Amino acid sequence: MFIAIAAAAFCTTFAGGLLALRVAQRLQWILGFSAGAVIAVAFFDLLPEALELAQKAHRPVTVLAWTVIGFIVYLCFDRIAFAGAHARRDIMRDSPANGAVPRRGTWFAGSLSLHSLLDGVGIGLAFQASPAVGVIVAVAVLTHDFADGLNTMNVVLRNGGNARVALRWLLVDAVAPGIGIGSTLFFSVDDGVLGMILALFAGFFLYIGASDLLPESHRNHPTLLTTIMTVLGSGVLYLAIALARG
Repeated sequence: MFIAIAAAAFCTTFAGGLLALRVAQRLQWILGFSAGAVIAVAFFDLLPEALELAQKAHRPVTVLAWTVIGFIVYLCFDRIAFAGAHARRDIMRDSPANGAVPRRGTWFAGSLSLHSLLDGVGIGLAFQASPAVGVIVAVAVLTHDFADGLNTMNVVLRNGGNARVALRWLLVDAVAPGIGIGSTLFFSVDDGVLGMILALFAGFFLYIGASDLLPESHRNHPTLLTTIMTVLGSGVLYLAIALARG
């Protein structure tokens, strides 16, 4: 199962990156769907599972506090690690890359790859909670991995890197989730701690969906279709979670 998910993550990430070379400006609806899916996983799967696992050791307010901590931690990481790259990305929309500042693209691509590694760890820990939770989190991560591949390719190319460099970073980003999943085979945590970790990842997912994917999907294209795809993403994941939980 883990090998299949790692292979799917690799293929999804790589597909997103390759597609970015051609039709990145037409993918707002995919990003909108991903935003809805990721947010739905946080609310309908990760948080309920976290509350259930941690109920014997922690009060619900403590579990929710860890969700807020996860949101804030990811926010701070985004602001510190990505600030320069975001600023440069906005400039590059109006001025073509000239190869002068490839380090910014490298830093941002490396940060995205680290994020993909943590995604894999999240999948592995979710499977420790239950197979159903693991599959649902894996599906959510896969929808996000497509956007990760897209963003990795774009940020390198828009910050002075060439296609060869961008493809190398895309390969790193595509392999990272599998490494993260594999790492969880060598450690396990008890239910109380696992519940808090899932709550932390719920905060991560909420930030990724609400502060990254959703705004990006509406950037320069605030269309009705994009909004519909976001709602559809939430609805599809809700149905999938409901069916998985029986």
